[in-house]
Amino acid sequence: MPTDIGILSLTPQVVSLGVGLGVGLLIGLERERAKDHHPRALPAGVRTFSMLGLGGVIAAFAGTAAICVGGLFLAFVATASYVRSATEGKEDAAGNRTPPGLTTEVAMLVTFLLGVLAASSAALAGGVGVVVATLLASRARLHRFARQWLSERELHDLLILAVAAFVVLPLLPDVTVDPWQSINPRRLWWLVVAVMSIASVGYLVLRIFGARVGLAVAGLAGGFASSTATVLAMGERAREAPALAATAASAAILANVGSLVQLSVVVGSLAPALLERLAISLLAAGLVTVVCAVAAAWGAGTTATPGRLAGSRPFRPGAVLRFVAILAGVLLLTSVLREWLGSGSLPWLMVFSGIADVHAAAASAAQSTANGQIGLGLASACVLIAYASSAVFKCTLAYAKGGTRYALKVAPATVAILAVFALALWWTSP
Repeated sequence: MPTDIGILSLTPQVVSLGVGLGVGLLIGLERERAKDHHPRALPAGVRTFSMLGLGGVIAAFAGTAAICVGGLFLAFVATASYVRSATEGKEDAAGNRTPPGLTTEVAMLVTFLLGVLAASSAALAGGVGVVVATLLASRARLHRFARQWLSERELHDLLILAVAAFVVLPLLPDVTVDPWQSINPRRLWWLVVAVMSIASVGYLVLRIFGARVGLAVAGLAGGFASSTATVLAMGERAREAPALAATAASAAILANVGSLVQLSVVVGSLAPALLERLAISLLAAGLVTVVCAVAAAWGAGTTATPGRLAGSRPFRPGAVLRFVAILAGVLLLTSVLREWLGSGSLPWLMVFSGIADVHAAAASAAQSTANGQIGLGLASACVLIAYASSAVFKCTLAYAKGGTRYALKVAPATVAILAVFALALWWTSP
């Protein structure tokens, strides 16, 4: 189907050729500029890369045989270039020959393959081409990040997070495995990944932007995943660096904003009438949260955080696993009590389910009132009970993980938010 651009009508073949040429030009321009800062003569520049991108498109149009011939020819050229660089490389002051890199040769192959891809998916090829050019242009920054900025322990923790998110999580079954239908391995492991991710993001922005801005951003973002997990992550940070206790506490308090927004979405999607009843309470609690977060950070100082805190790490896997194990136990206990006490015990069950997940507890109450099983008054009380249970658990967690100074900031703010939520709910109740 032709693509209309102004008064022109371009066929898909022309678009593919243009993208292949453009990708080759973009990568070639970067490689051309790299020649001035490279210890050896690079085998390809703007013209070579442009022809490689264009040649990939032409080979794709010609068929599989042409792609194979082009790939073999390119492999021969790249091998010959590498051998020549290895034999003619420059020597350093000690007389050792500098080993040649493979970046340009690999970029040649990638450019050809992007040209082949452009024949069937021009948009994808163009996007990947921009990413490749950006990677090539970021050589100095990436090397500095890997060799100077990133420590061995940080790399180890990053690999643990990657394995947890991209290897373990997809392999776990997304079904309950206990008789009470409460333990879902994938959902529990997702919480492990969420806690690790929140802690890692907080550590990263702390390193980049300093404590005042970095932890605040991490806390606000972490609240949308799990405010309880954010309290844990910030507590670990406060314990590692006591000077950051006030700022970490402010970030943990700020996580309640994300939690309240998520609570509003969950309740509103299941029972709009219940959201109307809770709207003033949620808004008031949100305003108090912001005030408490600012108050907690007041006087914390504006001194930038050092590039790397002594003995610090993005997260502690053992602490994360213990936290999730406790939540799994609470979920199991809640399910057992529900079966034992019956469906009429919803308010009592909120005490336990609120510890594990206040949003899930609120969703249960909202669904019950939407189905006509309970009234708006009882549903509002259930949400309040779950929120209070979650608040008590956060205060306990703050003391256990962050120490006294951290807890003395988090606990009063959490109690104040809960009190305002309860008072507003009482004030607006008919």
